[in-house]
Amino acid sequence: MKLGNKIHLYTSVLVLVLVVLLVLAIYFSFSRMMIGSEVEQTVEEGRQTASTFNESADNFSVEQLLRAYTPTEGMARIVLQDESEAATVTSPEEGSLTDEPVQYYSEEYARVIEYDGERYAFVSVPVIWTDGQVANIQITDSLRPTAENLAVLRIILIVATIAAVIPVFLSARLLSTVILRPIAALSATMRDIQTSGRFKRISTSSKSRDEIEQLGETFNEMIERLEDNYHKQEQFVSNASHELKTPLTVIESYASLLQRRGASRPEIIGESVEAIHSEAVRMRELTQQLLLLARQSEKENLHITEVDVEAVAADAVENYRSSYHRQIELTGEPAIVQTDRDKVKQLLYILLDNARKYSSDVINVKIETTETGPVIAVIDRGIGIPEKDIERVFERFYRVDESRTRTSGGYGLGLSLAKDITEALGARITIESTYGQGTAVRLIFPVTSE
Repeated sequence: MKLGNKIHLYTSVLVLVLVVLLVLAIYFSFSRMMIGSEVEQTVEEGRQTASTFNESADNFSVEQLLRAYTPTEGMARIVLQDESEAATVTSPEEGSLTDEPVQYYSEEYARVIEYDGERYAFVSVPVIWTDGQVANIQITDSLRPTAENLAVLRIILIVATIAAVIPVFLSARLLSTVILRPIAALSATMRDIQTSGRFKRISTSSKSRDEIEQLGETFNEMIERLEDNYHKQEQFVSNASHELKTPLTVIESYASLLQRRGASRPEIIGESVEAIHSEAVRMRELTQQLLLLARQSEKENLHITEVDVEAVAADAVENYRSSYHRQIELTGEPAIVQTDRDKVKQLLYILLDNARKYSSDVINVKIETTETGPVIAVIDRGIGIPEKDIERVFERFYRVDESRTRTSGGYGLGLSLAKDITEALGARITIESTYGQGTAVRLIFPVTSE
């Protein structure tokens, strides 16, 4: 069964059950009230009859007194203590009531009885009989008018129930359609994506903030991430095939040279092995950077803590100084920010590596505190970057100078990765460079809120 039909069916059945329960409650409450009122009225008639009997027993016959208070559809009689009838009067239509069993009651008694398929209000009221003994004046009154009124009430309630259920049935269908319209649009969009292979998003309303609307927004966010990952994969394949082609060609060429002439010309073995080893190392480094760029968004791997960037910089500088035996000077004071310690260290390694490749002089790392937040500056006195190229250095695989990049071992990926990381951290990265004099790269962190 489709979800729309389920909503329609369950809503209709639930409302129908509630309406029926309400109608039954109304009917039985009204029925009890009406019958109770009839019984009370019969009790009052019995009491009035007993009072009149005590006052007028000497002036009128018992039958005359009973006939005056006999219900139009019922019976009145006097029962003695030995359960014998002293007198009985019935209405013309209720003569069969005389066959009702006789019973004496010592106290006032009232109840609803059923006789010959009909219901009656029965009342027994004690009265002093002519000989001084206590007798019962018993009145039996038909509840036929009340039953007829209740029958009319039943018809009215049934008609009202049907009249209420029909619009509920129609509104349940409308409700299921309204609720499922966004889901149907979501399903249609997913089928379209499956058949066309294109990423699509469903339209959402900014006014509505219900769960269906949130489902649509979540779907759009998921599609956006899938599309981003898809483009990353495409870009990774394209970048990898483009960048790995050259080293693979070099390795293949030297391997072929060794295969053809290695045995007869031992002097080319060293050159070939050196070239193959160099290109293999270059491929490894390139592959590592490509894999870093092809990962999920950096925002998904953050571990934000309170970090002293001066301490992180000191650690990174010491490790880099020991590994490459370069002169690196660190100046500044402790600066606390809410960030990811490992990502900051990764950023510093990227910037220090660029400074090492494109300069041979001392590298300066400065920690500054500004109004906008802590700043880490990595400054070198190397070859610098032409002004026309500064805006493009964050593009993937962009090289300022192919010849010098080949010599220094750069791939045009480091600063692109650094930009992705800084954006994930909510920070900024800027470059100031003078061609032939050096470059200063700054990491600007946001102010840590108290």
